[in-house]
Amino acid sequence: MNTAAESRLIIREPASTDELHDVEAVQKGVWGIPDIEVVNLHHLIAVQASGGVLLCAFDGEKMAGFVYGFVGHERGKTVHHSHMLAVRSEYRSQNLGYRLKLEQRRRVLDQGIKIMTWTFDPLQSLNAFFNFAKLGVIADRYYPDFYGTEAASFLHQNGTDRLWVSWHLDSNRVGKALEGIRSETNFKDLPAMIFVSDKDTPAILDSRAALTNDRFLIEIPGDIGAIEKSDPDVAQEWRRTTREAFVTALDAGFVVEDFVNIDKRGPRVGSYVLNKSEDLKLW
Repeated sequence: MNTAAESRLIIREPASTDELHDVEAVQKGVWGIPDIEVVNLHHLIAVQASGGVLLCAFDGEKMAGFVYGFVGHERGKTVHHSHMLAVRSEYRSQNLGYRLKLEQRRRVLDQGIKIMTWTFDPLQSLNAFFNFAKLGVIADRYYPDFYGTEAASFLHQNGTDRLWVSWHLDSNRVGKALEGIRSETNFKDLPAMIFVSDKDTPAILDSRAALTNDRFLIEIPGDIGAIEKSDPDVAQEWRRTTREAFVTALDAGFVVEDFVNIDKRGPRVGSYVLNKSEDLKLW
C-alpha cells in the first residue's frame, strides 16, 4: 500500500529547461560529481529526441529523483541501456527507485524493446538485492574498472568494477519478481567460492571446486561503504577477490541469477547465486 508520501510523488518527463537543469543538480547532489562529468542539458535533450527515456519524480516543484537511459545495440538486438537512476537521500525510504524503474519499463516496452541493461557496483549489497530480488535481472558480464581506475564521485573510491545486468522485460522471470514471488530453493547448502569471515575480510575457497557445482555462492559484506571508511585495505581486498571470482565464474559459463540474504550472520552478509543452467541464458 502506498504511503501518503509516496502518493505525493509524481513521475513524468521534464517539461522545461529549468527541470533539465534540475536533473544536472540531482546528479551532483547524489553522486558528488564535478560539472565536467555531469550528463548535461544539451545531451539529455538530444537523447530524448532520438528515443531515449528520461523520467523525473516530483514532490510538488522539487525534483526527488530521475531515471535516464538510451537506445543501444547489444548482441545483435536493440536494447534500452539505463545509464542513471538517482534518488535524493530524503526520498530513499519511499519506494521511489522501484517506481521509476517500473515506469521506465512500461515506456520501453511501448517502444517495442524487450531488453534493458545497466551496470552497478557488485560490492553494493542494497543495489544487488534491488536489481536481482526485486526486479529479476540476470548478469553474465563483468567489467573491471569500467569507468577507469579513478573517479571524482565519492561513491567510486574503490575502483569502478561493474556487473552488466540484463532485464528481460516481458519474461516469466521478471513477471514473478515484480509479483514478489521468490525462489523456494534452499540456498543455505550451496558452497561459497568466497565468504565473509568473522573479521569481515574475504575468505577464499578453492574456485575450481566451486565450479564443479551447478550452483554456488559469492558472499559480500552487507556494508562495503563502512569498510571503505574503517579499513580501505580490506575494501580493496574485497574488490580484488570478488573480481577474480566473478570473472572466473562467468568465463566458465555461469550466470548470476539472484542475490539473497540467507546467512545467520544477518545483514552483515549477502550472497550472489551463480548458476550454470541453460535456462538462464536468455540472450
